[in-house]
Amino acid sequence: MAAPRPTSGTPEWLDQIREPIFDPVRPIVDPHHHLWPKGGALPYGVDELVADTTSGHNVRATVFVECGAGYRTEGPEHLRCVGETEFVAAAAVDLTSRYADAPAIDGIVASADLTDSRLDEILDAHEAAGGGRFRGIRDALARSVEPDVHTIPSFNAEGKHADAYFQHGVRRLGERGLTYDSWHYHWQLGEFAALADAAPDTTLVLNHFGTPCAIGRFAGQLDAIFETWRLSLAAVAERPNTVIKLGGLAMPDNGFGYHERGRPPSSDELLDDQRRWYEHAIECFSPERCMFESNFPIDRFSVSYHVYWNAMQKLASQYSNADQSAMFAGTAQQIYSLD
Repeated sequence: MAAPRPTSGTPEWLDQIREPIFDPVRPIVDPHHHLWPKGGALPYGVDELVADTTSGHNVRATVFVECGAGYRTEGPEHLRCVGETEFVAAAAVDLTSRYADAPAIDGIVASADLTDSRLDEILDAHEAAGGGRFRGIRDALARSVEPDVHTIPSFNAEGKHADAYFQHGVRRLGERGLTYDSWHYHWQLGEFAALADAAPDTTLVLNHFGTPCAIGRFAGQLDAIFETWRLSLAAVAERPNTVIKLGGLAMPDNGFGYHERGRPPSSDELLDDQRRWYEHAIECFSPERCMFESNFPIDRFSVSYHVYWNAMQKLASQYSNADQSAMFAGTAQQIYSLD
């Protein structure tokens, strides 16, 4: 009897593809990863992060992005989200104390209800808890149209982007020198563009290409989605206060199906499938407004950390050295005010 197939996302499954590091020298800032406490949604803590960031590429620093981890379980409801910043700040200290040569967690994009009249109190609390790492807020727009088929369904209200209190909150982030991140689906790119218009002095960070979603009613429609997405993305890029994170295309909801295979994709296979999405985004935004992101451990369901960065380095090799420096580190350092 044949041995059972390894489960996607596990080390046994990912280790079926091991590649030489394409460019072990190029400095990288990974501007988008998550952490969960033990017993949380995914087993991904400091040890797992370090195993990935030290797997061969020259990762210099990372930025944590909110994921509902470590919230306070008591105290004022509006401040419970600050528990996540406390959790990540403690993890950052633990990381540098135990792994002196590993890339540090230098930035935290936290969570807050931007419609809350006590927003400044919440932001002050994040600032105090972050140990100098607090950089912005992700209060996502994502609204699932088929929550039963989405890996991470989201239930934000329709029209959230147009809510006057929400727009005021996004503007307040800019006034305080903070960024706004959004995760949402491809059919919501127009909402993101409208929000950028409503908060012209705030930097808005588009996560995961706007999450092209090709499952459920959209299954098998990646080509058609690409055609509508590319026009919507070009419209977003016309807003000068927007930047984009290039990554997050290996989530199960994207519809490439890597997590259903017997083995993960190689970097060349990843590029064969996804190159057009990356090249169009870079053309629209320019390298100075683009930053490659791992989106780990979510994308780990489909691809290993070193293979993802190999794919990005192969893709970026067609661009100038200055452009590569921007996309791999410079843009993230500027947007998130990293040393």
